[in-house]
Amino acid sequence: MSIPPSPSRGEGANDALRAPKPINEVVVIGLGQLGRVFAGGLLRTGNMVIPVNRGDDMATLAKAHPAPELLLIAVAENDLHTVLAILPDAWKPRAALIQNELLPRDWQAHGFADPTVMSVWFEKKKGIDAKPLIASPVAGPGAALLCRALTAIELPCREVAPGDELLFELVRKNVYILTTNIAGIKTGGTVSQLWAQHEAFARQVANEVMDIQDALTGVQHDRGALIAGMLEAFDGDPDHGCTGRSAPARLARALAHADTFGLAVPTLRSLAS
Repeated sequence: MSIPPSPSRGEGANDALRAPKPINEVVVIGLGQLGRVFAGGLLRTGNMVIPVNRGDDMATLAKAHPAPELLLIAVAENDLHTVLAILPDAWKPRAALIQNELLPRDWQAHGFADPTVMSVWFEKKKGIDAKPLIASPVAGPGAALLCRALTAIELPCREVAPGDELLFELVRKNVYILTTNIAGIKTGGTVSQLWAQHEAFARQVANEVMDIQDALTGVQHDRGALIAGMLEAFDGDPDHGCTGRSAPARLARALAHADTFGLAVPTLRSLAS
């Protein structure tokens, strides 16, 4: 009886090349401006994107896609807690969060221990390409996947360590967005004009914002480092407008937090009045 010859190393290598590569599924909840940017990057890097739009039955989708590589929650900050409260259990360990005004207390309130978290530092408006200010830091199990996706569409990204390093980055983004939005209610203009023409006022607003951030996190942050981080973002896009439609809501949320912790924040209160 003859024994058939074993395949050569070259033949085995060719078989391996011909074998289909596994495709990662990534669920994206919320296909607004940011969600579509991330979806594009994820598709560019060979992932299959499973979209979840408002009104879709997440329980049904979770049964059909029970183990995605990542679950990107790209809803607005006002909708985050609603989504986290109803997220199917199978998806919870794979969650990734990208909202503004995000802090650990937001995911810890829903029992999430170690989500992937990104502080997004690019702006995307309707009809305009995404514009980065600085590299977006990301930490957690899905950090490498998200960085590959953004890098593929020429948006800078960097991985940071969970814990203190991530917390600083989240607070830095909050100081930037709250200071510029809230100060802009009075000054208008761009971020470069805010600092060049109204630095003393901007510092007053920033210090009260940092009072609130310290209270929310239970940590006294390095205020010099936070201001330097904010100014780095100013330099990344000097013509970025200070305020917008969301500014009054951001001020109202800041004052609600201040009331909870008994903080005076006189500058913020004067803007509200």
